[in-house]
Amino acid sequence: MDLQTIKERITAVQSKRDYLLSLLEQPNLGTLRVDVNQALEELDDLIDEYKRTIPETGNN
Repeated sequence: MDLQTIKERITAVQSKRDYLLSLLEQPNLGTLRVDVNQALEELDDLIDEYKRTIPETGNN
């Protein structure tokens, strides 16, 4: 997998974060709230690891 494909996939994953945040605002989420919080934590960890591994150089 080339670097451009990885960047595109990370961008797609980052766009899903807002959706997860909107789910937390749902009053009827019940016990799924734990899973959504876990998904957000793991997503943030993945994005942080990506940024440490492949820092943006401005050359997209």
